[in-house]
Amino acid sequence: MEEDLAAWSAGLDGLFAQVAGRFFRPEPRRRARAYVRGLLAPLAGKNGWTLAEVAGDATPDGMQRLLNSANWDADGVRDDLRSYVVEHLGEPGGVLIVDETGFLKKGLRSAGVQRQYSGTAGRVENCQLGVFLAYATSKGRTLIDRELYLPKTWTADRDRCQAAAIPEEIEFA
Repeated sequence: MEEDLAAWSAGLDGLFAQVAGRFFRPEPRRRARAYVRGLLAPLAGKNGWTLAEVAGDATPDGMQRLLNSANWDADGVRDDLRSYVVEHLGEPGGVLIVDETGFLKKGLRSAGVQRQYSGTAGRVENCQLGVFLAYATSKGRTLIDRELYLPKTWTADRDRCQAAAIPEEIEFA
């Protein structure tokens, strides 16, 4: 058990050494490492509060700041993660798995939110849809990419996109 924990910790250290340059300040870099450790921890429920508690924080404010406003290169981290996955899990029989997940929302301002079918809810709901790409081999499995689905009603309304901080170059796909 201790050997497994040591190997796991060393693997996480190796991954974070690979992505360290994608965080432009040490605080978000440390917070991101604590966030990932929390996600990997054997917690019954994982949310901002529980992840903050595992990190030793009194509130989830720091975790929320990391996800909402900290300056870091999320696409670069994704690219580095993909390289790490190929090195450690890659094999000829690997499989890519695409799946969507609905995130139920009450308001109308979150990017991409509207009444649409959510497989998570099993019905039409007010929600966002995230599309995720996973890679699986006999060595393991992991997520390697993500994208927020933006309906035509959103991409056709550039003022609404601008208010939700959606870049001008994003189009319906």
